[in-house]
Amino acid sequence: MDWLFLPPLSSLRAFAAVSEAKSYSAAGRALNVTHAAVSQQTRSLEDVLGVRLVVRAGRGVALTAEGEMLAAGLKDGFSTISEAVDRLTRSGRTRPLHVTMTPSFAVSWLMPRISDFRLAHPDIELMLNPTGDIVDLEPGGVDLAIRFGNGRWEGLESELLLPTNYVVVGATCLIGDKQVSEPEHLLQFPWLQELGTNELALWLERQGVIPKAKLNITHLPGYMVLEGLRRGDGITASAKAFVEADVAAGTLQILFEDLRGGGSGYYLVTRPGVMRPPLKAFVSWIRKFCGGQ
Repeated sequence: MDWLFLPPLSSLRAFAAVSEAKSYSAAGRALNVTHAAVSQQTRSLEDVLGVRLVVRAGRGVALTAEGEMLAAGLKDGFSTISEAVDRLTRSGRTRPLHVTMTPSFAVSWLMPRISDFRLAHPDIELMLNPTGDIVDLEPGGVDLAIRFGNGRWEGLESELLLPTNYVVVGATCLIGDKQVSEPEHLLQFPWLQELGTNELALWLERQGVIPKAKLNITHLPGYMVLEGLRRGDGITASAKAFVEADVAAGTLQILFEDLRGGGSGYYLVTRPGVMRPPLKAFVSWIRKFCGGQ
């Protein structure tokens, strides 16, 4: 197709509206512009094509033979465009909303609150994928990732949702009267670690602690880590926001707090561009809901 040969789309659109309404004023109202703007666009199209398309007829307008021919082609063309846009937007509204997040975020923050979203948006079909893996955000696939970090992921847009540090935490019944003042003191405890993560090992490495023996680590799904932690099955690394209530109740103790600097926490991560309606609704909901933790 020779795109340079075609007249501007705006003038074709204006003329199509005039041919349908047989009035500059009515066409202007349909396009939400002034009748003078529609008239100017139509005259500009006539100049480009070198033919007369519209003539005055009483209080309205009539099409010339050339105008009738162009109007018929534009009606078919714009109808095809309209149908394609409608199919696309309906597909975007009806395709399930796919959200991925860490299992610990799903269990500790999202699931206790998700019924509120379901009540507010019963028409949106949700697909929640709790996983420790980094999932690619591809068009037509995952719409939103909720990730822990500093907000810098190349080629993606991020928005801080839940500011929080990571802490090393254990149950009071497990810690007892044991001395835990230095990072190497953690080696005396069994560890619980979420599948796909190694936060504790990385934390020890940053503290310069090198274990002399094999660590006693149990790898578990995120929802089982918190249950085991509260029973005293081992210590773990967790977002501080997820254990604050247990710490306040005295059932858990923060042994070390990993201060990562400003900006750390859980982020809403999306592809650049316009959000489709279900994603926009979910993001709007979680922003408001997260304000109250």
